[in-house]
Parts: sequence; C-alpha cells; structure tokens
Amino acid sequence: MVTAATDGLDLLADAAELHRQVARIAAAIDAEHPEGVTLVGVLKGSVLFLADLARRVRVPVRIELVAVAPYDGARTRTRVIKDLDRSVAGERVVLVAGIVDTGLTADFLLRHLRAAEPSSLQVCALADKRARRLLPVPVDHIAIDAPDRFLVGYGLDYAGRYRNVADLWCGDGEALAADPDRYITRLYGVHA
Repeated sequence: MVTAATDGLDLLADAAELHRQVARIAAAIDAEHPEGVTLVGVLKGSVLFLADLARRVRVPVRIELVAVAPYDGARTRTRVIKDLDRSVAGERVVLVAGIVDTGLTADFLLRHLRAAEPSSLQVCALADKRARRLLPVPVDHIAIDAPDRFLVGYGLDYAGRYRNVADLWCGDGEALAADPDRYITRLYGVHA
C-alpha cells in the first residue's frame, strides 16, 4: 500500500513488509526446489533482495549474477555485459530481478538462460509493474505489486542513489531527473 506524501515520495513497502515478502518467497522456493536451486541475480537492482532471499532459502543455493545493457531505443540493443561464471545446465534456476516492468529485459534474459539448458527456469521479482508490461513475461514469485511510478530503495536506484535505503519508495521520476538528490534529506536525514 502506498503511503502518500507531499513531495512526490511515497512509501510503498517498509523494511518489515519487505522481509515478510522475502520469507514468503523463500518458503515457496524451498517447497518447489527441495533438491536445491541456483539464484541468478540481475545486477545491480536485485542485489539486496537477492542477498536477503538467499539467506532465507533453506535448501542448497548457488548464486550467479548477470548484467545487461538495457535497450534504450536509440544507441544500443539489449546485450549481456556480465554473464554467468559457470554453467547452469541441468540446474533449477530462479532469475531474481529488482523490477519486471515492460518485460523486454526479462524476456531477453529468459531466452539467454534457456540457451544454457537449465532443468527449470522461473522468474522472481522484487517489484512487478504490470501496468507497463509490453511482453507477457511470466513472473512466478512477486514480492510487491508496484504502481507505474519510479521506485527507489532496497536495491533500486536513481543515478546510483538510494540503493541502500531499507524501505521501497515511489518517487517522482521527473523531479529526480531535474534533481537526482531530491530525496536525500528525506531518506537519509542529511543534506546533499
């Protein structure tokens, strides 16, 4: 539930709610993958979520990381810029993303990972922005159903800022574009 504020910054989920959702998803992963699982985190937005999730999963876990240069509509196509360090062939894999919105990046990564021939492949998202979906990407585990707003905190950033904030916030994307430090005082209690 979004808690409204006057500066365009609204609380979407506090740390306690995020931890409850991580515990719920970890229990589901345990039940679905009793033999173990490989969690593949998408850099950088999934890092905090991935770390908390990996600590809560009780079956054997391997962690891999992948990074993409997202399609920006002008300069470049989506491409892998950091690939898996080892093969996941025959393994049960869960792709862990910070956000699934349009589905373009998730679809690209799913196709990339399927080529590695895992025995199963699921998607887990901290935030699911279904309102922005262009491709029908299945998301198996969702921590937070998110509105079509800019998100910061709990690993999500704007221009490298706000990743280490414990809560998940909705911000004003246009205001952040004009002033990336706009929410520093509110979220950290310090002046930029």
